[in-house]
Amino acid sequence: MSAQKAVLVVGAGDATGSAIARRFAREGYVACVARRSAARLEPLVATIENDGGQARAFGCDARDEAQVVAMVDTIEAEVGPIEAAVFNIGGNVHFGINETTARVYRKVWEMSAFAGFLTGREAARVMRARQRGTLIFTGATASIRGGAGFSAFSGAKFALRSLAQSMARELGPEGIHVAHTIIDGAIDTDFIRDNFPDRYALKDEGGILDPNHIADAYWQLHCQPRDTWTHELDLRPWMETF
Repeated sequence: MSAQKAVLVVGAGDATGSAIARRFAREGYVACVARRSAARLEPLVATIENDGGQARAFGCDARDEAQVVAMVDTIEAEVGPIEAAVFNIGGNVHFGINETTARVYRKVWEMSAFAGFLTGREAARVMRARQRGTLIFTGATASIRGGAGFSAFSGAKFALRSLAQSMARELGPEGIHVAHTIIDGAIDTDFIRDNFPDRYALKDEGGILDPNHIADAYWQLHCQPRDTWTHELDLRPWMETF
């Protein structure tokens, strides 16, 4: 496997993260997928392998520096060069400002911002030596607009967006493509289906984002020639307002 290219997906959840991993695996990349519980990645790994691809699961708390460093080093040593890294951890919570505890705010920041810093820094460390690679950070509506009740989430997502901008300016001239995506709308997930049935009913009209189509956009970002790199890409259903 040492000759294989690897994609690292941190936050390989059941919807968008899994779709991204499957998309890159279809192109011959070893999908290195990470979330806190490696056991929860078993169905994704099995799906990728059943489809003829390769995958490896990593149980990793992306907020823990030592774990992130060890994961990247293991992939580079045992799988192959990380050609693309995707940070896809969410942290979407909704609390009024007076109900937002210090613990909640700090945890959301650690999940959505600090973990993004660790993932980006370590991916950049190994990509710099090769002068190539793609880093994609998944943002949200909250990355550009702080809604009522989203102080923790929007604060963290604003921080992640500025991290991506800073890294793009530093790493772009070194051949590393850094992109930030704004997922501006509901995604086809069990959470939306169970909690927002009216919104989910718009699925057949193309009214919510399909994770597989998001994954296609991520693959396209990775394939862009460097004379036409996109830094920020916003994705929303045709009926979603700006």
